[in-house]
Amino acid sequence: MGATYKWDAKDYAKNSTAQFDWANELIDKLTLCGAEHVLDVGCGDGKVSAALSRRVSAGSVLGIDSSEQMVALAGDNFPQNEYGNLSFAQADARALVFDGRFDVVFSNAALHWIRGHQPVLAGIARGLTTGGRFLLQMGGQGNVVDLIAVLDEMIARTPWAEYFADFSFPYGFYGPEEYTGWLAQGGLVAERLELIPKNMVHENAAALVGWVRTTWLPYTQRVPEAYREAFVEELIEFYLAAHPLDSEGRTHVRMVRLEVEGHKAA
Repeated sequence: MGATYKWDAKDYAKNSTAQFDWANELIDKLTLCGAEHVLDVGCGDGKVSAALSRRVSAGSVLGIDSSEQMVALAGDNFPQNEYGNLSFAQADARALVFDGRFDVVFSNAALHWIRGHQPVLAGIARGLTTGGRFLLQMGGQGNVVDLIAVLDEMIARTPWAEYFADFSFPYGFYGPEEYTGWLAQGGLVAERLELIPKNMVHENAAALVGWVRTTWLPYTQRVPEAYREAFVEELIEFYLAAHPLDSEGRTHVRMVRLEVEGHKAA
């Protein structure tokens, strides 16, 4: 997601191991029978959509993303001549146009790129068959608070402050309270709304740098390209000073995921 940002899709693919691991955990919760038609919202580089397609050999998967670069990479990585039940398209999650086409709508690590999810949920409801299911996981209330605290300090001082003069928090990190009302408004029935603590582990500081470089675009792309590497390095330096490497040299980031599961009302 995040159409206003210039994604380096190949770099993201190399630095999104944790997201993929969590997606596979989420897919297991779907208990698919194998014939469902699935929409994957925020498909990124396509590997999660491909994993879904293997679970629905008698069905189909459509992966959508607002990033042209991501959709192009996904199509290259998982061509239809090899994945006959899998396709990709560029689309805005806030303006879904599908009508009763899908048995399941799935989304992992994507919807927190959007502020205010009412239009997303309305589109999901339109796209689902009656009684169709949805399972969404995204950054939730309290997500990455330690890293954000360091960022807040950095962007308030020289030399970074001049690039963040009109900056507002870019992510939609919500909790069950907001979602309860939004689901009802959208004609969706909640079966489970849960904030789940997660520990994101990277094998070393360089891997943490890669994750920040490829996913924290609302911050890094405010900074002129010539200074971005210095910005990321300073962020990691201050973060690790407060949250040191463990005994095996790994980094840890406290995350909170909002998991939302339910179905379309009859």
